[in-house]
This record gives sequence, C-alpha cells and structure tokens, in this order.
Amino acid sequence: MINGRADVAEGTRLRVLAALERTGYKSPLQRRNAPARRTVEAVFDSLNSAYAVEVLNGILGQAAASDMEVVLSVTSRQEASPASPAERAQRMIDEGRAGMIVVTSAFDSGQLHAFRRRNIPIVVVDPLNPPPGEVFSVGASNWAGGKAAATHLLELGHRRIAYIGGPEAAECSQARLHGYMAALMAEGISVEHGYVSAGPFRPANGARAMRSLLALDDPPTAIFAASDSIALGVLAEARRQDVRIPEEMSLVGFDGTHQAEESVPPLTSVSQPLQDMGRSAVNFILRQIRGEDIDSRRVELATHLVVRESTAPPRSSR
Repeated sequence: MINGRADVAEGTRLRVLAALERTGYKSPLQRRNAPARRTVEAVFDSLNSAYAVEVLNGILGQAAASDMEVVLSVTSRQEASPASPAERAQRMIDEGRAGMIVVTSAFDSGQLHAFRRRNIPIVVVDPLNPPPGEVFSVGASNWAGGKAAATHLLELGHRRIAYIGGPEAAECSQARLHGYMAALMAEGISVEHGYVSAGPFRPANGARAMRSLLALDDPPTAIFAASDSIALGVLAEARRQDVRIPEEMSLVGFDGTHQAEESVPPLTSVSQPLQDMGRSAVNFILRQIRGEDIDSRRVELATHLVVRESTAPPRSSR
C-alpha cells in the first residue's frame, strides 16, 4: 500500500498513510531524494582524557546547532591502515564527508596535502606537529599560558621550578616550555639540569618524572606540568612518596579540565577554552564549505590561570 499498489482498499490506504505521517516515516524514494545532512569526521589520537572529551563536546554542540552530523575516529584504537593518503582522501569523498577535524593527532604533510588537493576542508586542533601553512588550525595561547604558570610560581617565591612536558615534538608543549623559560629568564633564573623532561600527555609521565625529580640532589620546590593529566600523575606519585602538596611542593597543571577541580588538592591550572576550540573547528569547516574568504588560517584562543589549592609559597619563605 505504501508503494501505491491497486489491491488495497482506499480507506485502509488512507488510515495507514495518516499513521505513517504521524510517525514521520519517509519512503526509501523520499529518503533518497531528501537533501543529505553534512557529515564531518572528528579524528582523535585518544579519548582517554578530560581534554579530549571537552573538545569533543564543543564539536558535537556546534555540529548539532549547524545541522551537521559527526563521525568519530580514534587513531590509537586502529591498526595501521594500508591505505595511502590519496586513497583515504578519496574514501572520504565516496562516503560523503564534508570535512575533517584532527585533534592532537600527528598527520604528516602528505596526508594533509592529499585532502587539500581534493578540496576536502580540514582543520587541526592542537596539532602534535606544525601543520603546513595552508591548513586551518585552532589552538590556545600556549606560550602565554606557560609564562603565566611559571610567573605565578615565581610570585609565590619559588626559584627551583621544574617543567614536565608533553611529547617533545608537540608544538603546544614546546610553546608552554618556551613560556615557562621566558618567565624564569626575566627573573635571571637559569633552568637547572634535570628540571625539564618530556613524555606523553598521560599520568604515567607525571609519575615517572616526579620520581626522577625527587631523586635529584636539589629537587624543585614547584612543578609546572604541561597538562592536567600529567599533573594528576605527579599528585599520585607525591602521595606514594609522602610528599605533601602544596606544603612541600607546589604544582600547576594546564588545560583547566574538571579533573583539576576535582583532584585532591584542587589543582591550580592554566585553563584552555576547550569547548570553544571544538566549536571554532566546526565553524572553520563550515566557512570553507561555503567558500568564504578567511583572513587568518589560525585561531588562537586566550588562556587564563585558575588558582586553586595546589600552590603555596615555598617552606623556606614562610
């Protein structure tokens, strides 16, 4: 009866069609002829952090407001793909993707150029490696945030301040490191040997680095961790080694996630506008789809320091 067959009574047909209309049913032909919703693919290296979840919430919120759908990919859960960059880009076209948002994943220039050559809009958020100049990117003021974190510790009276960074090649981690070093240099303080380390944005990196710092002949009185996840690892190791924070050592994180608020003690952290970063990435995709002239290919959103209970003056100055 839905297909217009003649062997159905007219009254029955009308009742069924009325019921289908109330439920919003559309026939296969109607669905094929309906305009397709735009779909954007969001690629994360991992979702095992509050940072990633916050950025994803921003992407999902802006996509919903813009009548877009989001397809999620997590690279750490995928085996190495045998597809070439060109094949992957073509697959995106075949699957009807409107664009791609890459969050904290390392995409080489060959992959990015393959998408650009096919006019597939792409935006990178906090890239682990600097993207080519023609690629749109979204991030935060990492240098200023790193400087603010170190300046806060200096103003409390700390002079032996360590930095536990993210991956050595990660652009955002390097910017935070340079901000930290700029603050120390402005006070005429040199970075002590062994006070700077790098590793994943994971708690295990913070715990490992904390053990190394405590083993030094002259351990730091304060630590600036390049992410809240790293800082949580520092806190866990401090508890294992009976180091009281902030009484014996101050600690600052970076990201401003809910984990910073809920940690014990609550963590002083440089807050990034993570959901705004996700929303900005979707808007960049939409503007590229519409063919707008965009003056800047880089959006850098402001950070701000949120002081909580994990920082205090060093014991020697109390």
